Amino acid sequence: MGLFNIFSREKKERLDQGLQKTKSSIFTRISKAIVGKSTVDEEVLDNLEEILVSSDVGVETTLRIIDRIQSRVSKDKYLGTGELNALLKDEIAALLQENHNRDLTDFTLPEGKKPYVIMVVGVNGVGKTTTIGKLAYQFKKTGKSVLLGAADTFRAAAVEQITIWADRVGVPIVTQGMGADPASVAFDTVKSAIARDVDVVIIDTAGRLHNKINLMNELSKIRKVIQKIIPDAPHEVLLILDASTGQNAFEQAKQFTAATEVNALALTKLDGTAKGGVVIGISDQFKIPVKYIGVGEGIEDLQVFNRVEFVDSLFN
Repeated sequence: MGLFNIFSREKKERLDQGLQKTKSSIFTRISKAIVGKSTVDEEVLDNLEEILVSSDVGVETTLRIIDRIQSRVSKDKYLGTGELNALLKDEIAALLQENHNRDLTDFTLPEGKKPYVIMVVGVNGVGKTTTIGKLAYQFKKTGKSVLLGAADTFRAAAVEQITIWADRVGVPIVTQGMGADPASVAFDTVKSAIARDVDVVIIDTAGRLHNKINLMNELSKIRKVIQKIIPDAPHEVLLILDASTGQNAFEQAKQFTAATEVNALALTKLDGTAKGGVVIGISDQFKIPVKYIGVGEGIEDLQVFNRVEFVDSLFN
């Protein structure tokens, strides 16, 4: 597999399959845009701009990509339409690299941070609980001990769902039931993790509060109680977004990045949408690295995000 020999073939096939709807949509439309064209001219670039915007890459990011391609075209007057996919791959991979997306290959944790505390945020319905369960599974698979914290106490179903995932994966969980103080749950979870010598803590938080002020206050309170025990925690504030919602995902990212210090993104449900371009746009617009992507319903279908693999699956 050349450049990609560090990845398992099975993982790559899952990624290819998970991005198939987006890939098919983009490929079909690019093919139509270059019919009868031998070189990348203004008309091709205009059509490409429309294709990227409608694939939910976002207007600002699309214009950045088009500018980069235009610059490449002006340097090489004879750039053919047959090279357009390779050009897109190069420029989008470079853009993702500038936005601090690392080429992760597995579910590793930074050295010297034990327990590594992940606070998970996002609205209800984006696949937050499922992602937490799959993340716990992947960490456990690498030999790490995991503890979950059920701090989304606004809905009884939320506590129940994450408990089911804890049982399914075979990891312990700290719960106080519906209506409990979320910060109290987070505090007890981190305290318990230290007592148990756990490697990684994953804390769920409420997916919906009455307004942005409530959201900010609640997330701030959770952070503060965690920092009473581990001053530099949470080490990761992971925002879960549903890729199939397209532009709504941009709006959710705006709300949560205003409410708390999000430093990692997970995009779910990429297998069910042709809007996979949202991964590129959100990373670029918010300058937050995409760390995980969901490419299917199976427990193995949460993958660490690798920009080179991603663009290869989209444009190869």
